[in-house]
Amino acid sequence: MIHHLNIDLETYSSVPIAKVGLYKYVQSPDFQILLFGYSLDGAPPTVIDMAQGEKIPRNIFYMLNDKNYIKHAYNAAFEWYCLNKFWFCPIKQWRDTMLHGLYCGYTAGLDATGKALGLPQEKQKLATGKALIRTFCVPCKPTARNGGRTRTLPNHEPEKWELFKKYNAQDVVTEQEIERRLSPFPVPNEIQHQWETDLKINARGVAVDLSLINGAINCSDTVTSELTDEAVKLTGLENPNSVAQLKGWLEEETGKEIKSLNKETVSNLLNEVDNKKARRVLEIRQELGKTSVKKYTAMDDAVGDDGRVRGLLQFYGANRTGRWAGRIIQPQNLPRTYLQGKMLDYARELVKEKKVENIKLIYGSVPDTLSQLIRTALIPAPGHVFVDADFSAIEARVIAWLAGEEWVLNVFRTHGKIYEACASQMFGVPIEKIVKGKPEYALRQKGKVATLALGYQGASGALINMGALKQGLTEEELPDIVRRWRDSNKRIAALWYAVENAAISVVKIGRPLGVRGLMFALEGDYGTDQYFLTITLPSGRKLFYAKPFLSPNKWGKDSIHYYGMNQTNKKWEVLDTYGGKLVENCVQAIARDCLAVNIERLENEGYPVVFHVHDEVVIDCPKDRADLNKVCSIMGQQIDWAPGLPLKADGWVGDYYTKD
Repeated sequence: MIHHLNIDLETYSSVPIAKVGLYKYVQSPDFQILLFGYSLDGAPPTVIDMAQGEKIPRNIFYMLNDKNYIKHAYNAAFEWYCLNKFWFCPIKQWRDTMLHGLYCGYTAGLDATGKALGLPQEKQKLATGKALIRTFCVPCKPTARNGGRTRTLPNHEPEKWELFKKYNAQDVVTEQEIERRLSPFPVPNEIQHQWETDLKINARGVAVDLSLINGAINCSDTVTSELTDEAVKLTGLENPNSVAQLKGWLEEETGKEIKSLNKETVSNLLNEVDNKKARRVLEIRQELGKTSVKKYTAMDDAVGDDGRVRGLLQFYGANRTGRWAGRIIQPQNLPRTYLQGKMLDYARELVKEKKVENIKLIYGSVPDTLSQLIRTALIPAPGHVFVDADFSAIEARVIAWLAGEEWVLNVFRTHGKIYEACASQMFGVPIEKIVKGKPEYALRQKGKVATLALGYQGASGALINMGALKQGLTEEELPDIVRRWRDSNKRIAALWYAVENAAISVVKIGRPLGVRGLMFALEGDYGTDQYFLTITLPSGRKLFYAKPFLSPNKWGKDSIHYYGMNQTNKKWEVLDTYGGKLVENCVQAIARDCLAVNIERLENEGYPVVFHVHDEVVIDCPKDRADLNKVCSIMGQQIDWAPGLPLKADGWVGDYYTKD
């Protein structure tokens, strides 16, 4: 018989978890479990006061390693890793209620999810929790009033401690209630298994080059000090890094109204300003803005005693699509590396040796060089190399497969030159003529920007956002590019409208509908907080849109509205959507599922993934097993639930992470 054990821990560590992540937090020598709250099979919660000497009961202790007792927690990775510092507790026996909420379209956070689900007040997380955590779970500042102590213990604040125990018990209740309400919409076994694999990858971590990190921080400090001193001399300002002070000085110096000093504004001002002093100050501002030393500092803070950084990935971090998000150093958002070959190797050596003047002489900008080297601070284990493999044009392949746009699929099944082929389709020019050196090659740029920007019902604005104007196109020619692309991709355009009409019909009538391998349906109880429009993907995974309803959009046409997380203000509120956006959700979700399948395949073949970025995997393996062709072959294999989808991967083998 299967039993269910809900667990919530309160812990102490002098290491700041928000800054360095779970793994270094728990690895700290002073890490301690303070409270162990639990409930067995829905019984009222019990709190074990471990900070004051209470022990986990023998029967509960044995349940931690008994496969007949499924362990539940909100953000179960935390409880699992904390407990495994002291007792073995297999990850396969755990279920994450936070993942369950994310799978069903809710946001992360026990409090936010409880409110979004409409939990009654008595079953919501206590609002006093954050203050209590600050009191007991982190170091305190020594003062005369507290006797110079650096930590608050239960005996220092006995009344607050009793409230903290109630808070711990309430978290168990809240987690149970969330799980109960979401139980009609279970997390598929495949997603559960992917979550387990993700925890193994996060716990495995990736090595970092500490000599490069230390050298980069030192070089950055040196150059920042030099540039700041120069700016002080030029401007006479006390703090030329202050936006308010610098804006005022520049306005007085140039006579221009300056609304901001962001990257784009500074770049534009450099093209407009003739004043030499102001130009140099703007150049300094630009230089200082290139330094991404925070990434180096984050690596230095988070690295463990074994030289590895852990916890770089957040499973199901992207709402709805289920894509991974980055954590700690945000590997999904690292600067590009334009230096190549020996020039890149030499730059790394100069930074390690802290030779700032040599870097200036050879590479020009020290901040720009440091920015380009950030990726290379991620390195394989000694005696190993990285094998990096990246899906080629995965979203373009998936949307063509989903829509049945055969000419695009045939391009990917043959020569793969999608930008040239797109330009050929749009402008009626033989693809053989769209080659370097011929006038027709200029059309390739139009094919490229159209392919990247227009797949999700975008128009001229989407082309501009993709950089069309910066790439030499004029605003006047954009509508023609949109028209030509849509005429050349009629099945993709038809997919937008078919998906939108299906979603509207399902919300209006309630009867399930299928479109190109996607199944639209309503699930749950109408009028409750657990009522969804769902889209079942070819993989069997579902996308959830909470409490859907129809309402006129800004053009007066009925459109799908639902409750979700506003990515701008981070509030749970009504959002609207349309065909192209729904197609984008589905395509990115399918691309994510393709990656997940291949992570499992690579792990099963003995290729340990240390992290991944979008559609790219990074493997850390011995040199004698670094077979790029085999890795790419694995990633190019057919996926059972996606017959006919042509997948292809390219990559490299190297001694550090990079991307050109």
